[in-house]
Parts: sequence; structure tokens; C-alpha cells
Amino acid sequence: MRILFGSWKYLFKNIWYVLAYAIIPGIFFALSLDFKSIHGFLESFFTGAPSVSFLHIFRTFSFIRTDSVLGALYGVGLVLSVALFSSLMLSLVEKHMRIGKRTISGAFRQLPNIFVSSLLITVLYLVIYEVWCVVLAAVCYAFGSIIKAMLGIYLVWVACFILLIGVLLYIVTVFYLWLPCLQITGFSPYEALRYSYQLVVKARGRIILSMAMSVIVYWIALALVAIFFPHFPFMIVAFVLFVFLFLNFCIRMETVYFETDKIDREDLIRSFKRL
Repeated sequence: MRILFGSWKYLFKNIWYVLAYAIIPGIFFALSLDFKSIHGFLESFFTGAPSVSFLHIFRTFSFIRTDSVLGALYGVGLVLSVALFSSLMLSLVEKHMRIGKRTISGAFRQLPNIFVSSLLITVLYLVIYEVWCVVLAAVCYAFGSIIKAMLGIYLVWVACFILLIGVLLYIVTVFYLWLPCLQITGFSPYEALRYSYQLVVKARGRIILSMAMSVIVYWIALALVAIFFPHFPFMIVAFVLFVFLFLNFCIRMETVYFETDKIDREDLIRSFKRL
């Protein structure tokens, strides 16, 4: 249960402690989404004409804006802000879980040690996701071109989407505990990856299930808003959803690492009070 819901429990219990670290990434995320493509894709899909172009499908799911220079800059801002603020937040959360006290001291001292690793892993996740978008767009476009029956296209698209989400989350878990392992152990990148993967194997199914529940709720909520509301409300909802998704994704790294590596969490047992 700690792996499935422990991160959400920690998040809501300490929301004002971590919320500020998701504001700027959330703004860049909302600006990075191509609302026109998302709305057009959903409108075509639910009005009985799901066969849209490869580029349209890719732009619907991608975080890389190709429609303008400003859109591309939003994507760069998203990557840099995620790397920076995840570094700060992970330092604070790890310290809280390790010593049991919520204090911001030391976060910036750890920043030079963890920021480069966080940036590289953020870029790695972005590459993995964008490759996934290319594969998803190619598969959906291919079936949309081959299959003529609308019901058949719907069924195949939903099946492919669910299957590819599973593949994406499986790949994400391979690297999921890499950053907290680098942060906590001080191992070399390769040693940290090997050790973190050994920990992931112990709980991969529960990690995937936990991430899948969050991602599915996020996509459903975002799709409903994109269908029924204009651009500005869509951006507000996208911002709020990403704030919680980002916080939960990062906090889950720490909760899962502490759980799988059998490290006592002082924020729970609070043994420092007995000193």
C-alpha cells in the first residue's frame, strides 16, 4: 500500500512544503501543450472521423512544439525547470524522510551535486516519451489508413493506446529509482543504475500500477476539458493536473526507494523526538 498510495499520502500531508517547487514547471507544461492539435484530435475522434494525419497525432501527445519558436522555447523551459525544481524538491524530501524534520536548509548546497544528474535523467525521460509519441502516432495512423470501419479503428486505437502506455511505464521503471539512488548512495552512474534496477524489480508491478492510475486520471481529465472548454480554462486545468502529477512522480521516487531499500523513514517513526 505504501508503494501504491504512500506518495499521495505524503504529498497531501506536506502539500504546502512542496507545492512551490511545481509552480514554474507547471506553467511551462501548460504553455508547451498544443491545444489546437489536442482539441482537433479529440473532436475528430468523437465525431466519427478518427483517421487524422501522423503529424496531427504526434503533436497531440508531444511536449515538443513545432508550430512556433516560442512554443519550442516553452519546451526548453519545461525541461530546465523540471530538472532544477525536482533537484531541490528531492533534496528536501529525502532529508525529511531521513531525519524526520522539514527544513529547507541544505537544498541549495546539494544542488550542484544532483542538478546535472537530474537534467540528464529529465532529458532521457523526454527522449523516451517523444519516441513513444512517434511510435503511437505511426501505429494509429497506419491502422487508421488500413481499417475502413470506424468501429474497428476505435477498438484498435484504444487497444494500441493501452498497450503502448504499459510499454512506456515499463521502460520508465527501468530508470525510476536511478536519481534517488545517485542522490543517497553516491555511487557512480552505472553502479547506481544497476542497484536501483535491483530495487525496482522487487516492486515493478506496484510501481507501474501506481503510475498508471495517476496517468489515466490525468489524460481523462485533460481530454474532457479540451473537448468542452476553450484554451485558457484548458491551460489552467493542465497546470493544476501537472502540478500534482509532477509532485507525485518525484515524491514516489523517494517513497519507493526508502520502501524497497528497507530504510527507516524518520518522518513516520519520528525517533528523533526520543533524543
